[in-house]
Amino acid sequence: MSASGIGTSALLAFQRAIGTTSNNIANSATEGYSRQRTELSNLTPQFLGGSFQGQGVQVDTIRRISDDFVNTQLRNSISDQSNAELKASLAGRIDDLLGSSSSGLTPVLQDFFDAGQDLANDPTSSAARTVFLTEAESLAERFGSIDRRIEEQRDIINGQIRTNVEEINSLTEAVAGLNREIVSKSTQGSPNDLLDQRDRVLNQLAEKVNVRITEQDDGAVNVFVGNGQALVLGGNNRELVAESLTGDPRSPDIGLATSGDPVNISRFIQGGELGALLETRTGIIDEAQNTLGRLAISIGEEFNNQNNLGLDLEGNLGANIFGISEPTVRGFPGNGSDGIPEVEVSDVRAMTTSDYRLRYVGGDYELTRLSDGTSKTSDNGVLEFDGIRVNTDAIDDAEEGDEWLIQPTRNGARDLAVEMTDPSRIAAAAAVRADLGEDNKGDAKIASVRAVDADDLTLLDPITVQFNDDEGGFEINGNTFFPLDPDEGGVTTIEYQGWEMEIRGTPAEGDTFVVRSNEDHPGDNRNMLAMNDLSDERLVGGDRTFGDGYNSLLANVGTRTRQAQVAQESADAQLEQARAQREAVSGVNLDEEAADLIRYQQAYQAAAQVISVSNSLFDTLLGAVRR
Repeated sequence: MSASGIGTSALLAFQRAIGTTSNNIANSATEGYSRQRTELSNLTPQFLGGSFQGQGVQVDTIRRISDDFVNTQLRNSISDQSNAELKASLAGRIDDLLGSSSSGLTPVLQDFFDAGQDLANDPTSSAARTVFLTEAESLAERFGSIDRRIEEQRDIINGQIRTNVEEINSLTEAVAGLNREIVSKSTQGSPNDLLDQRDRVLNQLAEKVNVRITEQDDGAVNVFVGNGQALVLGGNNRELVAESLTGDPRSPDIGLATSGDPVNISRFIQGGELGALLETRTGIIDEAQNTLGRLAISIGEEFNNQNNLGLDLEGNLGANIFGISEPTVRGFPGNGSDGIPEVEVSDVRAMTTSDYRLRYVGGDYELTRLSDGTSKTSDNGVLEFDGIRVNTDAIDDAEEGDEWLIQPTRNGARDLAVEMTDPSRIAAAAAVRADLGEDNKGDAKIASVRAVDADDLTLLDPITVQFNDDEGGFEINGNTFFPLDPDEGGVTTIEYQGWEMEIRGTPAEGDTFVVRSNEDHPGDNRNMLAMNDLSDERLVGGDRTFGDGYNSLLANVGTRTRQAQVAQESADAQLEQARAQREAVSGVNLDEEAADLIRYQQAYQAAAQVISVSNSLFDTLLGAVRR
């Protein structure tokens, strides 16, 4: 090739290089732009005069400067940061709601207990009784208010879940479309701008959910979530759906659309805003609502039971103070049977804050505690687990795999209400009293007597307990026998027809103890004192007082909030580092580009000079030949 040809190849090559550098400078502020570099190579040399002579330069490609590892690290950091930021925000809202003195439970709970103490001090006072019922209503209203505000947060989260699913579907569709364009244009060279555009979309997708990317030989990428669920395969994308797949209409699940019913992949979704929303709803919203519900059910049940064991101002056994929620049971979509099991609370003190899943498998019913996966199986139609009793006899023609969601405490706070309207029905007095026989000669005394079973229809019937020294114990109606405590001065417990009496000391032969109704003693406050004692007993879950039950919820939410805040601080720093690393590899350095522009400009001018000199030499040669 002549010098003119060599100069022309150089002129064209450096013109391309100048164009590439100019494009870098122009896009220095474009988000997600990867700088490009013109790759040059020498043309094949020609053998002339016993040696190889260079024939000039050519442009191999315009290479996009990008590192897959760095890009993956950036996507992961984006996903972690958006996840932590949203979790911290959502947790903070619940923490503020529960901990506020104006919206929290602690002040009204204490006011309720104080009103009970005032009533115990003056059990005949109509004002004290009215205040006690008023404070009970305030307590129920506060439970309902907190539950409604938690439900509002659930609605917000559910709306954000649906929005995120729609955005994810839009982004995966865009990735699939870009894949098709990239594959179609890859035969003509590297479509750098399309690759940058796809990376920007993948980063936006990472904000929504943690994704894993694999690249195909043809340049397309596959996008996976969870433990391998495909959202994009080459030029095709699969959509997510947000709908109830586990029977709870208040908590839409994330499903992967298929030709049949959607596949529930909620438990596999991690990272990003969608992961934060699901984690917050399950770990904070559900837990807070269930914990609050259990506390409301516990307070209602315990105070009802104790009031049932006393006498009101009319001398009748006390009625229920509170109306209490029943467990919620729903069948899963797609169940073969329309039947619903009967579920009731059998022991409020053994209840947990978990939801449960009942499943028909292998001819048996399996009840699983969802919080930890512990299961119990029965084939006799009844299962008792964590203080709830499940009767499956109401289910007809259950099919293999049928499932039901059981939420024993979910609506406890919402449904707590004061049923009692007449303050005189508060049973401040004990139901029964016990008196020593007038002719008793021993030193035995009545330590205590109390009602223990309000359902016993003979509870208020008078009963005489007599000591039989020959038998060494107490008799009732000549045949029911309770042995005397062998320790001198010890306590003998006698339990009969719904009451329990403790006798301390040693009776003499024929000594009697009469248990009868406590009517006509309106000033008695023993049952009200027993109700007040409930506030100090560990009745919630068997290990916490009512106050401790709420404080543990506050502590749990507060801990999660702090953890989310710490995670956000760490994620912010990691994202900043990942972006800096990406910029170091793919970002445009204006100083470097300016230097390259000058270098290429000088090379371009030199190549033009080569062409000019070559033309001058050629003209001189032609002139010499003409002469």
